[in-house]
Amino acid sequence: MSGKLRELLLAGRAQFTGRSIAIALPVLATLLSGGSFAQEAADAVSPEAATGSAIMLAGPTVQPVSAKNWMVAAANPHAARAGADILEAGGSAADAAIAVQLVLGLVEPQSSGLGGGAFLLYWDATTDSLITLDGRETTPAAATPKLFQNDSGEPLKFFDAVVGGRSVGVPGTPLLLSHMHRRWGRSAWSSLFERAIGLAQDGFAVSPRLAGLIARDKDRLARHPATQAYFFGTDGEPLSEGVTLRNPAYAATLRTLAAEGTVPFYAGPIAATIVNTVTNAPGNPGLLSLADLANYRIHERPAVCVEYRAHNVCGMGPPSSGGLTVGQTLGLLAPFDLAGLGPDSPDAWRLIGDASRLAFADRGRYMADSDFVPMPTAGLVSRRYLDERAAPLGEGKRLETVAPGTPEWDHALNLADDEAIELPSTSHFVIVDGAGNIASMTTTIENGFGSRLMAAGFLLNNELTDFSFRSHRDGVPIANRVEPGKRPRSSMAPTIVFRDGAPVLAVGSPGGSRIIGYVAKTLVAIIDWNMNIQDAINLPHLVNRFGTYDLEKGTAAENFGPPLEALGYKINARALTSGLHAISIGPDGLLGGADPRREGVAIGR
Repeated sequence: MSGKLRELLLAGRAQFTGRSIAIALPVLATLLSGGSFAQEAADAVSPEAATGSAIMLAGPTVQPVSAKNWMVAAANPHAARAGADILEAGGSAADAAIAVQLVLGLVEPQSSGLGGGAFLLYWDATTDSLITLDGRETTPAAATPKLFQNDSGEPLKFFDAVVGGRSVGVPGTPLLLSHMHRRWGRSAWSSLFERAIGLAQDGFAVSPRLAGLIARDKDRLARHPATQAYFFGTDGEPLSEGVTLRNPAYAATLRTLAAEGTVPFYAGPIAATIVNTVTNAPGNPGLLSLADLANYRIHERPAVCVEYRAHNVCGMGPPSSGGLTVGQTLGLLAPFDLAGLGPDSPDAWRLIGDASRLAFADRGRYMADSDFVPMPTAGLVSRRYLDERAAPLGEGKRLETVAPGTPEWDHALNLADDEAIELPSTSHFVIVDGAGNIASMTTTIENGFGSRLMAAGFLLNNELTDFSFRSHRDGVPIANRVEPGKRPRSSMAPTIVFRDGAPVLAVGSPGGSRIIGYVAKTLVAIIDWNMNIQDAINLPHLVNRFGTYDLEKGTAAENFGPPLEALGYKINARALTSGLHAISIGPDGLLGGADPRREGVAIGR
């Protein structure tokens, strides 16, 4: 690494004269110097590799980015730059979000794109209102609860279900972008496509992270000719870091959408291409139809909000479990003095870990698409219920067993516990515009590279594998089972935090079901431990969902192994692949942070 780049890394930001643009550089130095990312070994529930070396390089010297007027924090410098240009030209947070998503779908195609879905929290500063939009994928009308079962009624192996057309749901992202622009857009729709079209046509350098992920997934990517042709070179080998990658098919799709809106995607030639790709996938065809695409709708949902230390923490409700489970975790922690314990206390992490376990037990029993399954949403976050559930946490020892609770509910229903696998190929970005509007959006195609099917220049999701493969357990139905038209449960947790009625923080992360732990930890670090936004993001991860305590490998989190083992926890040191991006809003302006575990940056003015 050059001396100048090391200076930039240690400074944590670079000033671009004439435009007053500040860019956080937790990993940009590595990108520019051509260094390779350390690819951490990951098991079947963590298909995106963590950037262990970047988190160690970032250290305590990386500072949050400050700005007075607007800011964007996103998972790739190209995407953040696209959003920043829109904001600097006077565009809204919604306009910038569209530009960011279109570029993310090109430069980190393994994580999100037009072939996937998203959840959006949007603060409308004009009306002082919080809106949450559900752009989650839906199940084809021809699907049955046996979609992911073999002839004997047993669940398929995970990747046997993922790769091919069977796992593809109706994409929601394009219509969500259109809906956002119709409600809050200030820039011309077609102008929001220009940066993505240019990069797709002229090409971009394959990043170290993308190159490593292609190499690791080469066997699955090679199963479908269009996907192999895009991600492999003429020598038949996976694309290497620094190679210029062009995507003329994506550019053509973007030009069509820019000129005609989303109609061609849902009821035109792009729709036909998607359906043909899915239904003719060799060995594992899917059920998606033109009617499924034409019938897709964006839903506005009620936000889920929980009071925590004089803050109102608001997130996405069902079909996401993110808002509820983050809210439950914080609500269970509310009676305890985490500030007094501090981040170096094993007892603080005992409380956080067991609060998470209790919340996950409820998640597995009750949470699914509430359009299909009645849910005790209000009961799950009621203060009386959370105080009752939290009482055993005060006994000073690890909870030996954890089971779902019995929240107040006006509906009687017998449900079995879920066993769905949710994998963390996702992206999160946050935007604050000059008028004070805020977008906090988590976007995904589910597993890394989704179904591995490409259509019209973009990858198609495998979101349907977020359903439980079993429909019943011992004759009792599972809430998150496959049903036609249903949206699979998610853990995506885009979050906006309020104090005294005003927004003070927007945050979110990728990471599969560990998203909940990443977001909750970051909120505790900021609210209880008074960390600045970048230090809270950098704080090593300790995550407990089902009893085993995951400690972020190669970080100070591993120091908690012996004391947590002494409390009775099973410990697993592993790569933890968050992609936290956050912006705090205060009287002195904006502070932004980007996760050094990925390739993200924050840009503001």
